[in-house]
Amino acid sequence: MEQPRLITDSFPLRRRRRRPGRAPGTGKGKGKGKGTGCPRVPAAEEESPGSGPDPSVLEMLRSFDLAWEYGPCTGITRLQRWERAQELGLSPPDTVRDALLEHQDDPSIIYNLWHEYEL
Repeated sequence: MEQPRLITDSFPLRRRRRRPGRAPGTGKGKGKGKGTGCPRVPAAEEESPGSGPDPSVLEMLRSFDLAWEYGPCTGITRLQRWERAQELGLSPPDTVRDALLEHQDDPSIIYNLWHEYEL
């Protein structure tokens, strides 16, 4: 008995070689032209023990990002989303706004979960 063929079987498998000195996903032409306008968080600043915000604050903000009742969150900062939800009468949590105002200089707090992904 013969296995059913997949449509992908008709295409040859091609693998690209990574150039030395380049990080994955930063190939030629990547990220040019289109951009979200949001700065990327450098890896050194992302997870430095002791200097980052409290994990419970990050978890609260993640749950705010995932809560659809406050509207979409792509393309805007968390504070902009909170303010929009407040204007629309959606009653976003005040603890989220307090955390955002307390950590205004921290990109891991300011931007939502998907800020590094292009629209």
